[in-house]
Amino acid sequence: MDRVPALDEPLKNTLGAATAKVMAEHLDLHTVGDLLHHYPRRYEERGQLTRLAELPLDEDVTVVAQVADSRVLKFNHGRGQRLEITLTDGSGRLQLVFFGRGIHKPHKDLPPGSRGMFAGKVSVFNHKLQLAHPTYVPLGADSGDDAVDAFAGKLIPIYPACKGLESWKITKAVDAVLPRAVEAVDPLPPALRDGRGFASLPEALLKIHRPDTRADIEDARQRLKWDEAFVLQVALARRRYADTQLPAVARKPRPDGLLDTFDAKLPFTLTDGQQKVSKEIFDDLATEHPMHRLLQGEVGSGKTMVALRAMLTVVDSGGQAAMLAPTEVLAQQHHRSITEMMGELAEGGMLGGAEHSTKVVLLTGSMGAAVRRQALLDLVTGEAGIVIGTHALIEDKVQFHDLGLVVVDEQHRFGVEQRDALRSKGKQPPHLLVMTATPIPRTVAMTVFGDLETSVLDQLPAGRSPIASHVVPAQDKPHFLARAWERMREEVEKGHQAYVVCPRIGDDEDDPKKKSAEDEAEKRPPLAVIEIAEQLAKGPLSGLRVEVLHGRMQPDDKDDVMRRFAAGDVDVLVATTVIEVGVNVPNATAMVIMDADRFGVSQLHQLRGRVGRGSAPGLCLLVTEMPEASPARARLGAVAATLDGFELSRIDLEQRREGDVLGQAQSGVRSSLRMLTVIDDEEVIAAAREEAVSIVAEDPDLERLPELRTALDALLDTEREQYLDKG
Repeated sequence: MDRVPALDEPLKNTLGAATAKVMAEHLDLHTVGDLLHHYPRRYEERGQLTRLAELPLDEDVTVVAQVADSRVLKFNHGRGQRLEITLTDGSGRLQLVFFGRGIHKPHKDLPPGSRGMFAGKVSVFNHKLQLAHPTYVPLGADSGDDAVDAFAGKLIPIYPACKGLESWKITKAVDAVLPRAVEAVDPLPPALRDGRGFASLPEALLKIHRPDTRADIEDARQRLKWDEAFVLQVALARRRYADTQLPAVARKPRPDGLLDTFDAKLPFTLTDGQQKVSKEIFDDLATEHPMHRLLQGEVGSGKTMVALRAMLTVVDSGGQAAMLAPTEVLAQQHHRSITEMMGELAEGGMLGGAEHSTKVVLLTGSMGAAVRRQALLDLVTGEAGIVIGTHALIEDKVQFHDLGLVVVDEQHRFGVEQRDALRSKGKQPPHLLVMTATPIPRTVAMTVFGDLETSVLDQLPAGRSPIASHVVPAQDKPHFLARAWERMREEVEKGHQAYVVCPRIGDDEDDPKKKSAEDEAEKRPPLAVIEIAEQLAKGPLSGLRVEVLHGRMQPDDKDDVMRRFAAGDVDVLVATTVIEVGVNVPNATAMVIMDADRFGVSQLHQLRGRVGRGSAPGLCLLVTEMPEASPARARLGAVAATLDGFELSRIDLEQRREGDVLGQAQSGVRSSLRMLTVIDDEEVIAAAREEAVSIVAEDPDLERLPELRTALDALLDTEREQYLDKG
C-alpha cells in the first residue's frame, strides 16, 4: 500500500532536500509513508561470537578481543597510510586494517589494551588472517555479556539501494522516520486482524525494519503480505459488486432458434469442458446484470466454438454480438471459420439462407468504402447479428441496433480503453466475454483479472494430435539445423505443410541506429523473414513452394497468402508472429522457430499451437545460437519439455516477475506489490479474496470501515482507479 494520510508528510521535511531528491528520483519515494513501505531486501547477521583460533576464511564473523598493538604505516612513497591493529583473545591473533582517511577514528577509539567487538569478513594477507575496515563497537570495562550478545546477534537490514544512496544511508533515513510508524492507519478490520492473529500495522512496520529475531521478520512479512493482497482484493470485489448493480438485458436462447439449429448440424459432439463452460456462460447471459467472464483455454481447445454458441444465443434473443480481434489476419480468419461453421445459417437475408439465419459481417480498417458502408448499414439496422472486426469496430461511425455481447479475443493485446469503447456502444451495458489462449496461473487470474469470473477449457477436442518439441542448438551443432530442414522436406513429401517463424521482417528494418544494446552484444541482428525465405528457397528447401507473410504486407496480399496456404497451394510459410493466434490450417504439421530465444515462453507456446491441429502429429523445432549454460537455453528446454500451458505460464512469470498487477506494466507506475509475490502466495491471495468478498457484500461502500477506505484510496490513485473502472 502506497500512502496513508497520517504519513503523507514529504520526506524533505524530515531528511533534508538533497536526500529526499535522490529518493524521489531513483526510488520513487516521496513521503514518510513511502519510505516506511520500502522494505529491506534481506538481513545480514553479524554472527555469533567466534574464537580467534577458529576463524573461517571468507565468512562474516563477530569477535570480542583485546587490542595488543596498533601502528600507522606509510606506503606509496608516503602518500598513502594504513592503520594495522593486532587483536588477541587468548586463543589466537587477528589483524585489523584500515586505509586512508578512515584510519583516524579507529586509531583514537582502539588504543592498545582496550577491548572491543569487531564484525567483518575474514580474508588472508601475507599469510595472516585479517578483517579489512570492520564494523566495531568499543567495550568499556563495565560492558557485560548482555552488550556483547546484543551487538553480535543483531540483524542488519539491507535495503534496495541506488547510486548515491547506499543501504546504510537508507537505514539512517528509516531510523529518522520510524517513530512515525505508530501513526500508520491500520486498514484491517479488528475482527479480521485478531481472528488471524496478525500484528498491528505499526508493530509490523517496526518489526520489518528493525527485527530482533528471524521470527519478527516472518511475523511482519505475513502481516504486510496480507495487507497488499487484501486491499487489492477489496478493490476488485467492489468492482465486481458495482457491475452486479448495472442493468443489462437478459439474453436467453430461443427454443428451436439459431442455437438449436446450429447444434443439430454439428458433425461432432462438444467436449465435456465445452459443455460445462457453455453452461456457465448461458447462466450469466440469462441474468439482468452484465456478464464479465474470462475464458482461458489451451491453444486449440475450442474456445471459438464456445464463443460462437454464446453469440448465437444473443442473436436468438434479438440482440447483436461483436467479436474484437487484435489483427486483420485474425479477424479475417475468425470470419472465415465462423461463416464456414454456420454454413447457410450465416446467410441471413440471402437467397438460400436458412429459416433461422443471420448475417455475419467483417469490419476492418482496410476494407473498401462500398463494402464498409454496407457492413455499417447491416449493423445499424440489425440485419447483421454477428460482426467480427479489429479496432475499426471502436470508431465513432460504428453504430449497433442492439449490442448484447462483446467477445474480446486475446485480451492481452488490447488496452482496457478499447474494450470499454466497444462496450459503450450498447444501449445498456452489454455482456462481456474475454478470451485468451495464454494460460494464466490462478493467482494471476485472481489479481490481474480479478474483476472477471473465470472459466477454463483444459481439454483438447478429439482428433487433436500431440506436438513433439525439440531445441536445435545451431551454434554448437550445425548439423542439427541441416537435419531440421530435411525434416521439413520430409513433412512436405508426406503431403503436409510447414511454418518457419522469424523475429523480424527485414528490408528497411536494418537501420543500424535501431539496433538494441542486446543485438550489439550478440554481434548480429535477429533473423528476418525476407532473408531467411530467400536463403531457404535457394538452398535447403529449393523446389518447394515457399511464401512469406508479415505485418507490413497489404491486407489483400496477406489474405491471399493465407487462403493459398489454407488451400494447400503453399508448402512452407515463412512468417513473423502474425501467425501467433487464431491461424488454423490442420494440414500444417511442422514449425521451425528461428532465434527462438528472442521470444517469450507464452509466445513460443502460442506459436507451437499452430501445428498438430489435424490428425497427423505436430513437430516444433526451436532453433537457437545461445550457449548451453545460458538462461535462454534453460527457458527453451522448459518449453520443449512440456505442453502444459499453465505450467509454462508459471515459468514465464517466475522469469519476468510480476509487473504492477493493477496499473498496466507499460504505464511505468511503481509496483503496488512490495511483499506479495503473485506466484508464491496463492494461499494468501485466495484467503484475502474470500474475506474481501464477504466484507464488500455486507458493506459495499465500506462506511463502517473508514481505515480500509483510506488505504484503498491510497492504493488506487487516479490512474489505477480508472484502470479498474474500465475492467
